[in-house]
Amino acid sequence: MINQPNTKSIVCFGEILFDIFPTHKKIGGAPLNVALRLASLGINTQIISCIGADSNGQEVIDYLMPTGISTKTIQINGAHPTGEVLVHLNEKGSATYTINYPAAWDKIKYTQEGETAVIGADVLVFGSLACRDAIAHQSLLNYIALSKFKVFDINLRAPFYNKELLLELMLEADCIKFNDDELYEIANFLNSPYHSLEQNIHFIAEKTNTNNICVTKGSHGAVLFTNNQLYYNSGYQVTVADTVGAGDSFLAGLLSVLITENNPQAALNFACALGALVASQEGANPKITRKEIDEFMYPFQE
Repeated sequence: MINQPNTKSIVCFGEILFDIFPTHKKIGGAPLNVALRLASLGINTQIISCIGADSNGQEVIDYLMPTGISTKTIQINGAHPTGEVLVHLNEKGSATYTINYPAAWDKIKYTQEGETAVIGADVLVFGSLACRDAIAHQSLLNYIALSKFKVFDINLRAPFYNKELLLELMLEADCIKFNDDELYEIANFLNSPYHSLEQNIHFIAEKTNTNNICVTKGSHGAVLFTNNQLYYNSGYQVTVADTVGAGDSFLAGLLSVLITENNPQAALNFACALGALVASQEGANPKITRKEIDEFMYPFQE
């Protein structure tokens, strides 16, 4: 059972922050969302990040205490605040974001605790946003050099990326996760002559020498390319509350099955179901049990 503790371990690297809404705030950051979901699925999980010596930073530590995620690889920076993202909602409820800089997570350092965690882990998960500052960027490259298996969650956040950075990280990765818009954007700047999703998956795999690529397609499911084969899931129909964190939970679900069962189709199905269930509830980290996921996937199974 995936929701029981096992010997597999994953380290996530990157931002811990608060999304600041007009009336409230919520803890978040893609690497933290992935880590929280992995821990809930029974994977031994750590996050390498940095928080400020402030009330928000203490709130992060208090929040993580009951989750099973160790805080020993979370650094505290007295010179910079815990990260905040200002969420601006228009009259239709559509959001735009201001990601404050500099924040504590921009200054993630290379540490002995981080080194030990990465060397001991089966997987290192990272994105591009944490590389907007030279300090965290270099720290990530140092950790990547130690990792057994590197997963790059593209997660583009304008204006904090460029072609050179993305190509650098893709060339380092053993697995790359895109959404379909990101896939086409990156295929375009790599001068792909192709138009179909599958052709561009093969094109990027060849360009980056990456043998594992996953592309999410929102309500239409996802495609996984691994061991030179394509696997498909056409999605699960839900009434969407919001899509915040759905992609992060998708990635956590995918990795949790791949490293414990090594079954690509089962991993893709599980990930799509988990992502859909998260989208059907408010917020990035609703509590969802393995039993709920199984019943959602197989409602008529005894």
